Amino acid sequence: MDNETLQPDPESGEHSPTPETAPPLDGRTVIALVDDDRNILTSVSIALQSEGYATRVYSDGEAALKALLDNPPHLAVFDIKMPKMDGMELLRRLREHSALPVIFLTSKDHEQDEEAGLELGADDYIAKPFSLRLLLARIRAILRRSDAVLPEGAAPQPESERPTETIERGRLVMDPSRHQVTWAGRAVSLTVTEFLILEALAQRPGVIKSRNQLMDAAYPDDVFVDDRTVDSHIKRMRRKFRAVDDGFAAIDTLYGAGYSFAES
Repeated sequence: MDNETLQPDPESGEHSPTPETAPPLDGRTVIALVDDDRNILTSVSIALQSEGYATRVYSDGEAALKALLDNPPHLAVFDIKMPKMDGMELLRRLREHSALPVIFLTSKDHEQDEEAGLELGADDYIAKPFSLRLLLARIRAILRRSDAVLPEGAAPQPESERPTETIERGRLVMDPSRHQVTWAGRAVSLTVTEFLILEALAQRPGVIKSRNQLMDAAYPDDVFVDDRTVDSHIKRMRRKFRAVDDGFAAIDTLYGAGYSFAES
């Protein structure tokens, strides 16, 4: 693997990935992976490298923290439950010094982990078991938003992921090219998934979108999420908008049918 060597574990005798700290010399975008599951490190690293990225891998948060601060990548993906230092503590300490884009890998149905990670400053989260296609789509979107350059030779984005024109609906302004949102001129920080759901609603104000339609807008075809996941995203979005406007009521619920955007 690029930017990775395999060293024998002194206790088990098994080989485990150890990152090189030197940045790639060819200018590729660097993604750091932090997880104690060697299979995940290997499979995700291979998938990213096939898309033109360089990778650095770390098996625990303690080892990752110093490397992420001393030699920052363009984006980091890490698990929450790890030895020595878990993902929450890693993110907390990282945010004291860095605004490095971060995607969390969380356990399925652990909404409290998702909430805590986002509050600490994660850019997005993906529940395990996860689709590599979904992870790649989220990485591309976050790199666009953070002005990082996609790697030369990377696979082109599908039409559904390519930037479109700015959406303006009353006090709402959405910039799909940067995944940036403002409400009445004030920035609202949304995850990529939240942005895609809101974009689907705002494209046709007043039209009710079912949960299935919103799932289709936010997730690739091979990813299954249940109704509660969409409801959780909507709940978080409303809370974020009400933080800048306590009278926000632009996302309507029609019980049993879905959601719509009310242009004010």
